[in-house]
Amino acid sequence: MKNFLIILFVAALPLSGKCLDLELYKKMTFTRSGNTLLYRILYPKDYDNRKPYPVLAFLHGSGERGNDNEAQLKHGGSLFANDSVRNSLPAIVIFPQCPKDSTWSYFRPRRDTLSATGNSRDLSFSPRPTVPALLVKLLLDSLVASKKADPNRMYIGGLSLGGFGTFDMIQRYPSFFAAAIPICGGGDVNVADRFADKVSVWLFHGDEDKSVDVSNSRNYFAVLKKLGADTRYTEYPGVAHNSWDNAFKERELLKWMLSKSRKNNKK
Repeated sequence: MKNFLIILFVAALPLSGKCLDLELYKKMTFTRSGNTLLYRILYPKDYDNRKPYPVLAFLHGSGERGNDNEAQLKHGGSLFANDSVRNSLPAIVIFPQCPKDSTWSYFRPRRDTLSATGNSRDLSFSPRPTVPALLVKLLLDSLVASKKADPNRMYIGGLSLGGFGTFDMIQRYPSFFAAAIPICGGGDVNVADRFADKVSVWLFHGDEDKSVDVSNSRNYFAVLKKLGADTRYTEYPGVAHNSWDNAFKERELLKWMLSKSRKNNKK
């Protein structure tokens, strides 16, 4: 309980100010079948490589795509690099980077619509993942196989483009993740039943978002509630696209995430 109180206090602090030591995140690469994923990884304090840890993979937005293996830490990196949080958070945190010419998930318009406007009704689940998304999953698989990751406490989150990617990952791999944190994202509500009884989901969105319509999160939350999922939704009045700033300050966010386990979720 004491550790959780430390986490909650630090999570409530403003994180947009002084830059913390993001070099604590080790620069890494992961290659499979000729494709390479750049990523940064942060280990907890007093890391013991003889035991498995919970793992959070966080997917960045479109503006952080590239090949510098740095930009993906712009939003959220400071939260987990904060010394007090790192001392108290017994988890491995991974920030992969998506190339500029790719995405975490496919946005496909339905045949009964003229364009993909970003509304959930225009998003169609693709039968195959994008290459970066597949590499993220294979990387997480490798951590489980090497016993560095606790298979019952694998978490996924993301903002904007990464929020869409978060939904895509839990729709695609519903038995792999214990909890998900999609921020100002969206997905195909028609496949929500794939994970509704397996993955706990906390959605976030600003009601003044002009880049990703708030109806994406509202609609998905309504569907998940109807399916009886373990879900919650936080909407920020007067907040535009940068709702992640508010989400990172949520007092219960990290506590909520760490409390979720596959073995405790409904089957």
